[in-house]
Amino acid sequence: MSPISRNRALGAAVAAYLLWGFLPPFLATLKPAGPLEILAHRVVWSFALVLLALLLLRSRWDWLRTRVFTRRTILPLMAAAVLVGTNWLVYIWAVANGHVVEASLGYFINPLVNVLLGVLLFREQLSVGSRVGGGIALLGVVVISAGSWQGLWVSLALAFSFGLYGVVKKRSTLTALQGLLIESALLTPLALPYLLWLGSDGQFGSAWAISVLLVAAGAVTALPLWFFAVAAPRLEFGVLGVLQYVAPTIQFLLGITVFGEHVSGVYWAGLICVWIGSIVYLTLTIRDREEPETLEPT
Repeated sequence: MSPISRNRALGAAVAAYLLWGFLPPFLATLKPAGPLEILAHRVVWSFALVLLALLLLRSRWDWLRTRVFTRRTILPLMAAAVLVGTNWLVYIWAVANGHVVEASLGYFINPLVNVLLGVLLFREQLSVGSRVGGGIALLGVVVISAGSWQGLWVSLALAFSFGLYGVVKKRSTLTALQGLLIESALLTPLALPYLLWLGSDGQFGSAWAISVLLVAAGAVTALPLWFFAVAAPRLEFGVLGVLQYVAPTIQFLLGITVFGEHVSGVYWAGLICVWIGSIVYLTLTIRDREEPETLEPT
């Protein structure tokens, strides 16, 4: 691990979550393009950008043979590509169709989905914070679904697609850049022919401004993942846990202020339960992890 200071790692984490938080306004500027076209450009330009970064870093490429093109690794990598592509597509569609609030709820729920998947798939034990906080948050989701079930699928699709993506990545031996390169490389054979098929019907090339923004979508996709990869190994669980809620909070505020989305009283009640559950989950989980260890006598 490179000798990066804790302050720089903290700055990288904040930068990652801020970029994810302010992603909706950027996607809104691409609205002349449809969700599939935006997704295809994110895939293609992410692949080009990450490939260029690895070339500039003079990365060795033997990991392709030992960590990618084997029977045990290629299928999980394909699953990761499908899951992250699905997550991107649902999020782009949500922003384009006035569901930013539901999208933000998905990322409030995501940490709790991670807890559920940890129990079901990895037989992890639930802490007191996970049980109490998860129960309160689950109550909030039930309240929201009772009053506004039409858009709940957006929240659940985002939460579970990213949660399952994390399950696949949990056992990956690739770095963040390597993983993103392979995932975008697996999706590019679908994305690039689609863009070629669109041709003049697509937005790329129709005006210089939208063309530049579509290319920039690659950087907007890859850059926060790079920042997160720098921060995650160097910061405590509690710090990352608290910062994880920066992005959906920003997205929610943008949804009701910038995008003018209406939030009903029932939705507010459910969302408050989700917030309370998340705070309880974080507070008690951090406390459990920070309990002082007993020292053996020397």
